[in-house]
Amino acid sequence: MEKETQVQEKRYVGPKEIFLYGVANGGQVFGYNIVSMQLSFFFTMVFGIPSAAVAVMVFVLGIWDAFNDPIMGGLIDRTRTRYGKLRPWLLVVPIPLSITTILLFSGPVILQDVKSTAIKIVYMYISYIIWEFFYTIGDVPFWGLSAAISPSTRDRTNAITSARFISGIIGGLASPLLSVMIDLSNNGVIGWDLKEVFCFMGILAGAMILLLFSLAGTKCRERVVQSEERPNLFQSFANMFKNRPLLMIIFSNVLGTVTRIADVFNTYFYIFVLDLASYSIIIGIPGTITGFLGYGLVPILKRKFSNRQIIALCTFSKAAISVIVFLIGMNYYDKAAVVVPLLMLQGAVNSLFTSVTMVVPTEMIGDTVDYMEWKTGKRNEGTNFAVLTFVSKLTGSLSTSLSAAILPLIGIIVPSDGTDPYLNGAGVNTSFWLWGLITAIPPVIGLVQLIPYIFYDLQGKKLEKIHSDMRIRREELAQSATARAGKEGEE
Repeated sequence: MEKETQVQEKRYVGPKEIFLYGVANGGQVFGYNIVSMQLSFFFTMVFGIPSAAVAVMVFVLGIWDAFNDPIMGGLIDRTRTRYGKLRPWLLVVPIPLSITTILLFSGPVILQDVKSTAIKIVYMYISYIIWEFFYTIGDVPFWGLSAAISPSTRDRTNAITSARFISGIIGGLASPLLSVMIDLSNNGVIGWDLKEVFCFMGILAGAMILLLFSLAGTKCRERVVQSEERPNLFQSFANMFKNRPLLMIIFSNVLGTVTRIADVFNTYFYIFVLDLASYSIIIGIPGTITGFLGYGLVPILKRKFSNRQIIALCTFSKAAISVIVFLIGMNYYDKAAVVVPLLMLQGAVNSLFTSVTMVVPTEMIGDTVDYMEWKTGKRNEGTNFAVLTFVSKLTGSLSTSLSAAILPLIGIIVPSDGTDPYLNGAGVNTSFWLWGLITAIPPVIGLVQLIPYIFYDLQGKKLEKIHSDMRIRREELAQSATARAGKEGEE
């Protein structure tokens, strides 16, 4: 059994910086979680936009991301400043990203007296495009920084784990808080309708971005020595397509798109089947605990298995527990006393392994950066992590688009006149379909995402040699840069 070899390395990053890097991601993820999990629900049930229009918009912008994100990554790779090539972007983006997040979720309030569906659709396109643009400018350099924050693979793993772990705490507050607000609104406790609830959440998310996400640019550093030569965009794209390990990770993530639709349909299930959105809080409690414990599994698993084997183990485990939960609850899916404990069990197991897969693939992207530097002498954090960001948004967009398209097929009708969605109920068991879509269907189909990893070979002795060679090469680059600076100082 081939596993990653642990090599004793010099450490460069202290615990305070690792912690603040994680807090920064929490500030960004709080808003992102609302978008990724509630976008379809927000646009259809709150903004009153037909599901077909939402599906088309998300799909079209997903295609745009295929060009936008790599271009952004190429621009980052060309950046050379005394602050590095990633931090300058992180110093600038929090303000516009905060503003656009607020505007995105304030649309129903801003246009509350507007009856025209066409105007609402135009606002949806403009606000989402601008939000997505600034999100890309922030997300690509943030994750690129995880590979540039230190030459030490241990430091990188710690940084990624911190980012995932702390964002799970801070960003994880978004969904339960929103669920509580929805129930308080529906029961007339707070005097706000859903438009005002989402507006409030948008303002809160904007504040989190401004206060917390900005820490990535102000409190974290780049330590990996970069070449002075600026690669052109064509070189960056060409290197990306020559990077076979990176392409395998991309292909796997795209195939795993269907696994994300479960998150989209959760809200519909809680509201239409269980009649209480706040069940999501109760159901999420065990997963919150095991999710944190999952990060502690990473070093244990890495001592026994390769990264590829870890991903396979986690993917099969999540599919297995989801099928078991579906089969046990298939005749009781509308009974809260039965399905709530079952979903708590599923959430506990899924969160445990999801925490692991939140760290390992991101670390593998960093390995692909080292791999291309080893082959070409140039680092492409911008391009490689732009691809990670693109794939994340693409799968999110595709899952949202797919979910919106599925709604009428399972009997959830979103009228084009802006009135509340309702269950059709004619010839289709909507509740049963929702049960399947939040349990077994996504993870079972999602097993196809393991196929590309059969061809992923950046592990074991090969990866060890790359890391060893690059440590020597970076020391030589650093010595050369120091000598050159000394000569310039004498002149």
